Amino acid sequence: MDYMFELVKILLPAAIVFLTAYYLVKNFLEHESRKRVVDLKLANQTIITPIRLQAYERVILFLERINPNSMVMRMTKVGTAANFQGELLKTIRSEFEHNLSQQIYMSNKSWEILVRSKEETIKLVNVAATRVAPDASAMELAQAVIGVSSQLSELPTKSAIDFIKKEIGKEF
Repeated sequence: MDYMFELVKILLPAAIVFLTAYYLVKNFLEHESRKRVVDLKLANQTIITPIRLQAYERVILFLERINPNSMVMRMTKVGTAANFQGELLKTIRSEFEHNLSQQIYMSNKSWEILVRSKEETIKLVNVAATRVAPDASAMELAQAVIGVSSQLSELPTKSAIDFIKKEIGKEF
């Protein structure tokens, strides 16, 4: 019995010291792990944020380039209306394809609005093309595009740009 009492006197403090040390080491390691995760997120954010801003810049540039009025003014108006319509649509699609990779840095809502803006711009060009004869001059189609866009309360590209600017303001 005296032997058991001596054993308990030795094991009980040892168990208490062990449990205390275990608890302290466990808490320390968990704290360090959380700290590393936070540091990693901050490091990633300092890398990703400039890339995301650059993606938004490129998308805004894309929307400005496919703005019907600026696109018509920028492109040469030589040839028939049908050829010019094809060139306008080709320009919109190639500009879009050039910026496809930007969607990974944008919200889904922004990307959907961008795609909708592109589709509405294509529709605007096609509607304007129905108002002139296919063999009419490219200049007549250019005037029709400007006329159709002036009838809209807001160009699809402008509403997309406004939405993206608001999103950038919220996130950054």
